[in-house]
Amino acid sequence: MLNNDIVKKLRVALELKDTDIIEIFEMGGAKVTKSEVSAYFRRPDHRNFQALGDQHMRKFLNGLTKKYRDQN
Repeated sequence: MLNNDIVKKLRVALELKDTDIIEIFEMGGAKVTKSEVSAYFRRPDHRNFQALGDQHMRKFLNGLTKKYRDQN
């Protein structure tokens, strides 16, 4: 399973919008644009598809942890 698939499933499960995903990346220490986020959710055979690397995935998960642990 690709990192992109994991983020897609988390987006659906947590009902995240693009702005929420950008905020989570920033909380994790990564700077991403809206076009990069949309490229992560494209089909792998699409010409604008961008694979989500392990570093960005780690930063996304760190940001997600910070966002949801602070709410408790």
